[in-house]
Parts: sequence; C-alpha cells; structure tokens
Amino acid sequence: MASSSFSEDTLRSRLAAVLPKGFAFGIHHVSTPPIKSEALYAAPPKERPERTFVEKHFLAVSIDHPSAENETQKVLVLGLEIYIYTTARATTIFVSKADSTGYLHLLDLPKGTPSPIRTITATFVEFLVHNRRRKDTQLVVSLFARAQDQYLFPGSVEYKGKHVLDDRGLIKWWCRVLNPLLDDPVDGYILVPGLETNEMKAFIPKGTSQSARWSVGHPLMRISHYARQFDWVPPRCLIPQFPDDPKSRFRDELDADALNSAIYRTTGNWKTVRTLDTFWEMMAYRQECSSGRMTGFIWAVYDDAKPKASDEDAKPAVAADTADEPPSTPSKQRTINVAPQTTPRKLFPSRSDAKPYDERHELRVRKAKERRRKKKLTGPIIPRTVRMDAFQKMKRLLDRPAYTAYYAWGVSGRGELIVSEAKYKRIMDILLHLDFATLEKSVAGTRRWLSEVGLGASWGYTVEGENEVAPQEITQDGSGLSQVNNLTTLVKRKRSDTQNDTTPQVNVLGAGLIRKKSKAEEEPAKPAVNVLGEGLVRKKPKA
Repeated sequence: MASSSFSEDTLRSRLAAVLPKGFAFGIHHVSTPPIKSEALYAAPPKERPERTFVEKHFLAVSIDHPSAENETQKVLVLGLEIYIYTTARATTIFVSKADSTGYLHLLDLPKGTPSPIRTITATFVEFLVHNRRRKDTQLVVSLFARAQDQYLFPGSVEYKGKHVLDDRGLIKWWCRVLNPLLDDPVDGYILVPGLETNEMKAFIPKGTSQSARWSVGHPLMRISHYARQFDWVPPRCLIPQFPDDPKSRFRDELDADALNSAIYRTTGNWKTVRTLDTFWEMMAYRQECSSGRMTGFIWAVYDDAKPKASDEDAKPAVAADTADEPPSTPSKQRTINVAPQTTPRKLFPSRSDAKPYDERHELRVRKAKERRRKKKLTGPIIPRTVRMDAFQKMKRLLDRPAYTAYYAWGVSGRGELIVSEAKYKRIMDILLHLDFATLEKSVAGTRRWLSEVGLGASWGYTVEGENEVAPQEITQDGSGLSQVNNLTTLVKRKRSDTQNDTTPQVNVLGAGLIRKKSKAEEEPAKPAVNVLGEGLVRKKPKA
C-alpha cells in the first residue's frame, strides 16, 4: 500500500470548486495498479483474445457528525466503485456500483443547494476521464442503471433518511450525471430494453447544450474494433464482459447453451440469438429488465477522430474475370438482421495472422505448464527466506512502468492509497459486512473500515467547499432546481387615467333613474280584523 500526493491535490481542487461553500467533506480514494485481466470482448473464432488490463478505483465520501461528547465522528455518505479496462486500442471506464447511506441530511444544507452526491459523482468520473484518456485512442464511459435498495452499504435501506430512487428516476439521474461530459466529439447513448424510441427520449435531459449529443440506441458496433477489422462480427464479440452486468450474464448463458455446437465453433454465433437486435429484444424479457422494472444502459463515447463513412464502407473493386488472381480482401458485409454462415475474416490481414489461433491448443499448453510446476518435493528441507516487509511490498507494487502500449497509469490519476488486488478485495469485503441501519452503527462501521484500510493510521483528506450557488442561479441542466418563472410581464396594467387614484370612485345615478317607493311600500298596512255577520253568529241557548 502506498500514498500518492499528486492525486489528492488534483481531485481535491476539482471537488472544492463544485462543493457548496462552508461545508467540509472527507475524501478517501483507493486504487490498484493496472493488472492483467480476462479480455473484455470475446474474440472471433480462431483469433487471439486481446490483451487487457484493469485498474480499480473506490471513492468513499464522509462527513463529520458531532457526538454527545462534543467530538466529531465521521460517517460515510457515498461510495463509488469504478473499473478502468485498457487495451492497445481503447479505454473503457465502467461505473460498477454507486450507493449512499442517507446521512447527508445531517449537514443541513440550505434549500436549493445542488446535490453533493450527484456533483461528486460527475466530478470523479470526469477526473478519471481526464487522467486516463490517451491520444488517438477511443475512450468509453459505460454503466447500467438498475434501481436497488442498497449496493455498497448493508442495512442502509432501513434508515428512514435514505431516499431510494425508482427505476425511472435512477435512469434520469445518471443521464444528468453524464450530461456535462458530452461535448464535441463526445456522444451519449441510452437504451432501455422494452421501451419504444419516444419513451426512451423522455430520459434525455432537456434544455441544455448537450441535449443534441444524445442518441437512442447502443454504440456497440461503433466502439468495437472487431467491427472495423472483420467483414462481419457475431454479436457475442460486441458485448463486453462486465462484472455484475445484466447483458454480460445473458451473454454467458447463451455461450453455455451453444458451447458444444458446430456453428458456435465455426462462426461464433449462438443457437437462438443471431443478431444484436434480437439480443436486445430478448433482454426486455430478462429478470433484470422485466417484472415492471426498467434497466437503462448508458454510454458516453469519446472519439478524437471519427472514421469517415466513405472509409468505413469502402469495398475493393473486384472484376468478374479475376478468378485466377490471388484472393483479395473480403468486402464488408452490412448484414444486420441475418447472420452470415461463414467464419469472420479480417479485411486487412497481417503476417502474424498466417497461423490461426487455436484456443484448445493454448489451453492444453497452459495446463501442461501448470502440471510441471506442481512437481513433488524431494530432498533436504531448505529453510525459507525472510518474507518481504511492508515497505518492500509497496516498492514492488509501484515498481512498474506508468505508460505502456496497453495502459496509461499516470501519477495524477492514482488513488491516495495504492493497494494490491488481494488487498482491494479485502477492503470491499469488509465494507459489505458492516451495518449502516442506524447512525450509531454507521459511525462505528465507518471507524472500523477506515482503520482497517489504513492499517490503524489516519488517512484521507478534507475538502472545504468553495462554490457559492444562489437558489435563483440553479438551472435545469442537471445542476439543481429549476428556474422561477417571472410573470411580471404578463400582468395586465391599469389605465393611465386611473393610476393616480388611491380610492375607487362612487357611482352616482341621475335623478331620472331613481325610483321612488310608494306609500304602501313605505308603511305596511295593519292586518284587518274579521267581523262575522249577525246571521253567522250562533247564540247559546238558555238553560
């Protein structure tokens, strides 16, 4: 484990410029060196897999919470896990997990302040893009948005202060996070299996300069170098193999189903799914994308120089009477809905492609080497040498080239703590076994996690926010609340001749319009007494 003083200054300055003024945040950044990993994309039949390296980053954000003893205690509020896959031709930044605990409200931020969660997430992704981007090399930011109660902080869903977004709100949230990154020549793509094009357009942020950079669909054909090198490519060679990714799990199931089929070994195609369109259609019925829940796949593609359509679709002219000439470069097949039945061929083969790659032969050679290593120990017992101490492990961890043909590992993009792959796995395992259900448990879990990662020493740094944002300055571009509509120009004004009058005038009617009351109306008559006539009076007889 080693420290890097450059990355904290660079990341600290970026975060300080966007965080609200007067509030402090603890930043804890851990990363690994680039290490060899499995190829991100499956190679076509008889082709060697591409050499791939992966660099893992984890950013934890904490705040200070005053305790009863007038001492400040740290509590985690945000966690971000990002993988950076690099090859000789491309760099892929995959946002693996992002989660919050819900304790950010303890800061009591003013109403109208932009969400620090979204601000920190967008800044950290932009920081990695800036430091890991290579000249004339394609860079892709990829993620999938799937609503879940908790990803990194167990028990945090039980805390009432945590606000969990639904699937639609989460997809919109991630689009707003990546929206500031979209600038020429950066393009954004969004795809939600099971939705129509017009329905997916509703997730794109409106009213910003980057709105025109968004497209509905996927860029898998654009970002794959196999699509530019071969006459056609099976769908399995265009789908990346990310950890805990729905489309990657679906690809693995299709591979296992067609592993022993002849068409799989010859063309690389699956039994049931033959095209990308069919793949995405069937993704809509997967468990992750069905049952009333949506899963959004989002990309941001950085291209320094986009290939021209004329160059991409160029086909060599072949005459009809050239049967005796040597074989020419195969033409590019633009078949989308129908999968070819031939083995993919390179458009421009090189000398190294003369001998085809045999995957089974390579596997047999690898197993033979492993058997030779596991030989039985005989002879006298030789005592082991002293193991390397912590300083030697740190030195060995950093003793590797920073720039190669397959990756760029500049100092400015490294974490504050640089750990090995095994140490990084232990760090994440410790975090996933803590409890964040209550504030007391979260404070204790934060203290334990920071102590385990730093081996008992204090690490991390504090960022003081410097951004002064007034509520009326916040717009709808993903940075905060919406603007207040000013309706002063729509109010109907009074006439000029009545503007100076402070009291309303009394309407006076003319004498001819006044109706006088009659006497009968003025003095109501008294009720008359009914008197019976003599003939109607019945006299009482004498006794």
